[in-house]
Amino acid sequence: MKRDWKLICVDVDGTLLDDTKKVPKEAADSLRAAAAAGVWIALVSGRMPAALTPVEKELGISCIKACCAGTYILMDGQCLSSVYLPAGSMRAIGALGAKRGIPLWIYREEDWFVTGEDALVREESAIIGREPKIASVEELARAWDLAGTGPNKLLFGADPKAIGEIGQELKSGSYGEVEAARSADMYLEIYPKGMNKGRALNIICEKLNIDSSQAIAFGDQELDTPMIEAAGLGVAMGNAIEELKEKADYVTGTNNEAGIAQALGRYLNP
Repeated sequence: MKRDWKLICVDVDGTLLDDTKKVPKEAADSLRAAAAAGVWIALVSGRMPAALTPVEKELGISCIKACCAGTYILMDGQCLSSVYLPAGSMRAIGALGAKRGIPLWIYREEDWFVTGEDALVREESAIIGREPKIASVEELARAWDLAGTGPNKLLFGADPKAIGEIGQELKSGSYGEVEAARSADMYLEIYPKGMNKGRALNIICEKLNIDSSQAIAFGDQELDTPMIEAAGLGVAMGNAIEELKEKADYVTGTNNEAGIAQALGRYLNP
């Protein structure tokens, strides 16, 4: 498939990073070569901005950053788009987690809040090198109600069975205009309805004045599905969930095999 590719959108965890949370050399080299050839690189991730900065530094190239499941997009350090959940939805979703004793992770642009600490919170903090702020849903909701704003994204981290049950309950429509998708077996990301990674890809394309058919997207989880479907070439990693592989145009090697480099070698420089 020879095409005038202009944009590469890359999920981070499980896609760009290997299981040791490093960028394989081959993957980094392939993205640097693409950038040198004039192709834009976007990191499209559930991570907050501060957690993407080390990845960008490891790559050694300037990247567009679509953070918090694509709800907060930064380009050249400037905010391109920031979409929020209503504070009322956050209250209801926080109560859902509280009934199960599961802390709610709350993201707003550069800030990360949690309603309590557990092993998954501590693990995430160690990975990204940043401590969350402890806050109650109600105190944040009151402040954001007054400001007319809300969180970009919410997240639950728990055992896969509980995450599946919460995901089903959120689809009931009782929690406002929200969408939810897994970014891993034990993580459920919750964001404004209609504002997902696919929409983030389209916003970036509009800003760059290119067509989405000129974009390549890489992912491995349910959260990546809209982006894989929106791109001209949707690539699932070899370690991706089966549902994503079925929707992708191509399945490449795993994140531990620098699957990104394999696919770019095939399609960007055939």
